[in-house]
Amino acid sequence: MKIENHLKEIIQQAFQALYQESIDAPKLDATRPDFEGDYTLVVFPYLKQSKKNPEQTAGDVGAWLKENSEFVADYNVVKGFLNLVISDAYWTSFVKENLMDMDAHLHPNSGQGEKVMVEYSSPNTNKPLHLGHVRNNLLGYSVSKILEFNGYEVIKANLINDRGIHICKSMLAWMRFGNGETPDSSGIKGDHLVGKYYVAFDKAYKEEVNALVAEGKTKEEAEKNAPILLEAQDMLRQWEAKDPETIQVWETMNGWVYAGFEETYTRMGVAFDQYYYESKTYLLGKDIVNEGLSKNVLYQKEDGSVWIDLSAEKLDQKLLLRSDGTSVYMTQDLGTADLKYEEHKMPRSIYVVGNEQDYHFKVLFSILNKLSRPYAEGLYHLSYGMVDLPSGKMKSREGTVVDADDLMNEMHQTAEEITRELGKIEGLSEEELFQLFEKVGMGALKYFLLKVDPGKRILFDPRESIDFQGNTGPFLQYTYARINSLQTNAPRWSFTQYDGSLEAQEKALIRLLHDVPQIIVQAGISYSPAIIANYSYDLVKAYNRFYHDLPILKEENQAKKELRLQLSKATAETLAACFEMLGIPKVEKM
Repeated sequence: MKIENHLKEIIQQAFQALYQESIDAPKLDATRPDFEGDYTLVVFPYLKQSKKNPEQTAGDVGAWLKENSEFVADYNVVKGFLNLVISDAYWTSFVKENLMDMDAHLHPNSGQGEKVMVEYSSPNTNKPLHLGHVRNNLLGYSVSKILEFNGYEVIKANLINDRGIHICKSMLAWMRFGNGETPDSSGIKGDHLVGKYYVAFDKAYKEEVNALVAEGKTKEEAEKNAPILLEAQDMLRQWEAKDPETIQVWETMNGWVYAGFEETYTRMGVAFDQYYYESKTYLLGKDIVNEGLSKNVLYQKEDGSVWIDLSAEKLDQKLLLRSDGTSVYMTQDLGTADLKYEEHKMPRSIYVVGNEQDYHFKVLFSILNKLSRPYAEGLYHLSYGMVDLPSGKMKSREGTVVDADDLMNEMHQTAEEITRELGKIEGLSEEELFQLFEKVGMGALKYFLLKVDPGKRILFDPRESIDFQGNTGPFLQYTYARINSLQTNAPRWSFTQYDGSLEAQEKALIRLLHDVPQIIVQAGISYSPAIIANYSYDLVKAYNRFYHDLPILKEENQAKKELRLQLSKATAETLAACFEMLGIPKVEKM
């Protein structure tokens, strides 16, 4: 029986024996580090049953538990807080029964095979992935891995925005100014090449607007009537009419972008099981609009446009179909939501999208609820904050947006500079050094972005993230490498049983290893990699105290040595699992 369940049951028995009163299963908290104990019961809610003051109640219950539970070794009372000390015998039996099979311990089956879709990334095919996409991708992938560890069947999905006026702008600029330039002929990565022409369109557009204003047009007139914009709008109409030449250019340039994206995704360490394309979903949703009209969930204005009134939910009125019959993003998202469910029948779907879209998803989920979609209750918007860089830390290609590729290059270079300064590279080949700098740089980037609650805005400093002593990815990687080295140098051993008393450092480490299934479950419930990241940091701090204060290989008592080696092995396996959930690469040697 898990110790928490045992304590809850025996506390209920204590109230029955002491006060002849029944209580519901009590809530237990971890004892604060500045007090002795493992679990704390707050007795204030139970004074009605005891008819005594808080200190007397806590003292009565603590004494009864110590007398009647084989696992409660001691207790102390701080006002109305009863701190319970769990016996060393429980912790050592836990090591034998649970830490010998870490795979089962690290995979709580809370999901029981239930399907869940996690949609993330959602790039546009007119430019490279940028800093905002980095947080999105790392967050979506990490949540997917956490859910997999919890026993869910996860479908990692990517909805690609591959059509629209912004795509036509890149296409038109390439046709006008490209002279047949390709990624192969230019040596420019495909997504960056297409992004270059998106910038070229913007430059040409602004020049035309200025020329029209100089001729006497108002700025608004000029912006609407610039010839290059009118041509891009005409190209979009040609695309929708399936014009062969337009489709060929679109497919060619999108192909360049997809190849570029794949390189970025691979280096970033993220992947997808299912791709959706807006070019194939943008017409979906119109049937849902008609259904909404027939059910009086939606209404039609005199000009033929279709709306929903969500004023009662403080979401105002929302357009779903324009007067000319064309759809809007909301219409497309309604259709795509139906398509996903038809294909996968998953009861839960998570959208990883920045907090600037909070309103959009509130409206989307409200409409689907009103239309009684069977999956509507399982929809969740994982809203995250922006990522900022300290001014002047990095220069982007366009001067305003930091490309993901540039950021990853910067992380690699910074990892190399700091690692060389610290001299942690003895005996490594050039290839091993390159891999080390890449792993340290990516580990630093991922940990820094994931250790913060998703909803919070982040100020990301590449150099600050690469610190081998602080709350950083490299500190975790370094500790993992240290344990790996210890295990390599250890003589052959086999842990069987340890029945002696525990040092405080051993008990602190065992307690953290004991708690990891609950941590993984909580991270899955909260969709928060930050819970895994901060647990990892606590585990690494506890292990380093254990490693520094207690002899391991030089311990003369064989049973103690084996216990400490087993705890080291379990810590390494737990860290490896946390790295997998966070997408952080392991470093075997450092």
